[in-house]
Amino acid sequence: MPSTVVRPISRPLNFWVCLGVPAIAAIILVLLELTSLDMDLARLFYDPVAGQFIGRHSYFLEDILHDRAKQVVIIFSVFAILGFTGAFFIDRLKPFKRELGCLVLSLALATSFVTPMKAVTAVQCPWSLEQFGGHETYSELLSPRPATDKPGRCWPGGHAATGFTLFALFFALRDRRPRLARQAFVFAFALGTVFSVSRMMQGAHFFSHNVWTAIFCWLICLGAYYYILYRPACRVEAVAEAAPAGA
Repeated sequence: MPSTVVRPISRPLNFWVCLGVPAIAAIILVLLELTSLDMDLARLFYDPVAGQFIGRHSYFLEDILHDRAKQVVIIFSVFAILGFTGAFFIDRLKPFKRELGCLVLSLALATSFVTPMKAVTAVQCPWSLEQFGGHETYSELLSPRPATDKPGRCWPGGHAATGFTLFALFFALRDRRPRLARQAFVFAFALGTVFSVSRMMQGAHFFSHNVWTAIFCWLICLGAYYYILYRPACRVEAVAEAAPAGA
């Protein structure tokens, strides 16, 4: 019979950082709606002579960095699901069942929220706007949408979420492999950033769209970790004290 592996006690979470930084970022994004920053950044990638964004028809950005990269993350998610399923039957994986479950749940939630929110918010893509050769009227995120036959589907950023959803890997590794977890965080942040910039170059999203996406993905993964894996020393001691003697 395999020996029981005790789940490690979690390192304390600094909620001022984990929740405070996203909250401050969200407030800044709301205030940026009063400026032209999104438009100014989008213009950096727009060629008025050609009448299109510089990456609009880029093979590398569309076929490699968008389609193929997304497929790699999907394959990773499939392996995570297989690992979680196997944890119910394979002894070597059983001690990691909760981590794998948290990983799968985080990946699912951090990607599935995008499509419904796109439909609800109906934000237009830069490439659809009059300022960039399109026919649609620009509106701020919190403003009413102008009447149109083609509602937008560009907020939040779907491809950015494909990268930022890997914050889930950071939390899954946080208690058992903290150094590897930090590397996973850097990788997820870098990948999400690369995906974000690539879509901005194509005119698919504004800067703020992608930052909002990172905030949502982080909070979703943090929430899943807190409720499934977070096991601080104070909580463990409280459970031990509440347990009947000899249990």
